Amino acid sequence: MNDDDRLTTSEQRIWGSYFTGTRELAAHLDRLMRREAGMPMTYFEILGLLAESPERRMRMSELAAAALSSSSRLSHAVTAMEKSGWVSRCPAEGDRRGWLAHLTDAGQAALDAAEATHAATVRRYLFDVLTPAQVNSLAEIGGAIRESLGVVCASARAAVAAGEGEGTEAADEAGIEELDTGMDCPLDGAEAGAGVEARVEAGAGAERDGAVTG
Repeated sequence: MNDDDRLTTSEQRIWGSYFTGTRELAAHLDRLMRREAGMPMTYFEILGLLAESPERRMRMSELAAAALSSSSRLSHAVTAMEKSGWVSRCPAEGDRRGWLAHLTDAGQAALDAAEATHAATVRRYLFDVLTPAQVNSLAEIGGAIRESLGVVCASARAAVAAGEGEGTEAADEAGIEELDTGMDCPLDGAEAGAGVEARVEAGAGAERDGAVTG
């Protein structure tokens, strides 16, 4: 690495501020959601995606892509939410290997109850501390970052789904955990454990025949 490859002092400061701020917001939001809503942010996002889908159903493979998650990580989360009665799985019609995830009435109720905590926290620690101009800039910045990573992350997730990612199974078996923000762009194929609450943790590792294959 030569000097031209290094971040400048200004770039390091900006990156540090952005990275620390977003990580702390995500961690705080996840803590509050677990404590007050009884679910981590990952579950909230998955339930929300299902709620917005026709008949509250999505193919598992499509749900994983929409949640920016790897297939195995999503399967862990859905298995845990099945135990809570929030989600059910059934085979996809006309596809012996495909599975659908369905948001139950109990899952919709849990999502509705969690909405207040999520909205209040995001508003207090994001929108209320920014000016209108900063909010507009934030939207543009987020869009630019997602656009620059879109193809890379899609390719990485496809490789992991095809079993080509390195370290995926080893990380799962070792129970490696990291901040569970619901965002997963596994560039090197490594994954974290689901990081679920104690009341559902015992079942998080139990894969069933309805793993993400659809």
